[in-house]
Amino acid sequence: MRLTRWMITSLAVAAVVGGALVADPTAQSAVRVVVRTELGDIVLEVDAKRAPNTAANFLRYVDAGHYDGGTFHRTVKMDNQPDSPVKIEVIQAGVNADRAKDGFPAIPIERTSVTGLRHTNGAVSMARGQPDSATSGWFICINDQPSLDFGGARNPDGQGFAAFGRVVQGMDVVRKIQQAPNTDAQRLTPPIKILKAARVP
Repeated sequence: MRLTRWMITSLAVAAVVGGALVADPTAQSAVRVVVRTELGDIVLEVDAKRAPNTAANFLRYVDAGHYDGGTFHRTVKMDNQPDSPVKIEVIQAGVNADRAKDGFPAIPIERTSVTGLRHTNGAVSMARGQPDSATSGWFICINDQPSLDFGGARNPDGQGFAAFGRVVQGMDVVRKIQQAPNTDAQRLTPPIKILKAARVP
């Protein structure tokens, strides 16, 4: 009798633990997003485990279709930031201009010192001015950009930017966008159109 009760209890515990192990990978699995541009596709892997708030913010813009018809509008290269003592290399994207007023509230910054994510080559991160001001703008790093991490010198406040994923396919497209014409300071002229951004099924 005691053995039977022990076996039942053990099986029940195993079922609970087993269920958790099965559920966790699904709940914490990385989400992939394909960003289709007029120069080709870029596939992003969004890290919802380590940067949950930033990832959720980006994905709500994706799911609501705000980036469909948006653009990559800014390219930052070593030769087009003469007034910046700390130079970086990124391309920046934004929502469809017709949806600009339909955005969501700004989010608190998830610092790289907390998430453990870094602004390495292909990292995806949220654009911002002041701390806790990121909304829909985001950028992709070309080459490693440690000055964008927490404590980095690119932003005077030293808080860095909120990395939330990385490019897993399409860095060749990223580099094409970076090298596209920018006759107006760092503005891409014309901007590179985003045809659609959506989760990969």
